[in-house]
Amino acid sequence: MAIPFAELNKVNPSSIIVLFELQLKLGLHVPDPNTENLETVFRFHNGSNLNLNSDLVFQQQRYQRVAVEAQSFEQSSTGLQVRPSLKFSNLGGILKDGVVRTMTDFLDIVNTVTPNNDLIDATVIRRQVLASSLDNDNFRGNNPFGTPSNNQLRKQIFRIDRKASENRTFVQFELSSVLDMQNLLIPRRVVTREIFPAVGNFV
Repeated sequence: MAIPFAELNKVNPSSIIVLFELQLKLGLHVPDPNTENLETVFRFHNGSNLNLNSDLVFQQQRYQRVAVEAQSFEQSSTGLQVRPSLKFSNLGGILKDGVVRTMTDFLDIVNTVTPNNDLIDATVIRRQVLASSLDNDNFRGNNPFGTPSNNQLRKQIFRIDRKASENRTFVQFELSSVLDMQNLLIPRRVVTREIFPAVGNFV
């Protein structure tokens, strides 16, 4: 559900929290069939909650603490598709299959399924929620900013287009919009008189 305008228009609205979801594809990043029930969805956030400084919880889904820098997600009215980036620290780690791994180790596992894939074509979802919408688990007691809900701004969906850089310190990925794909034409459906008679003689 979208965040009500009245909430955003308050004199002191609660903070906007950014959450990320990484979705892997069977057969590309994870073996298919997935007989070992390996994880295919990873949720993360580059902060922590106010309860024991641990992972963040939204709609009963846990977003693990990961050192990641997100850049260039700003929307533009010029018609150009944004190409944001995610820069993961290679000194910390992301929890995978119960083990904390560096991003380089994470990529090594993915590349055993598809050599040199480096998470290309994996889906990244960016969510923006208000602190007032977060679950009570994030606080000592109930949410002091409001009542937990599923309110959020419109989610943004991207795909990993390439690994831009990798070294001992960090791994950086460049993302592209799901609409920014080679040979993809929009609108996808051609308007013809047979389907839409009101078009007249223009088509």
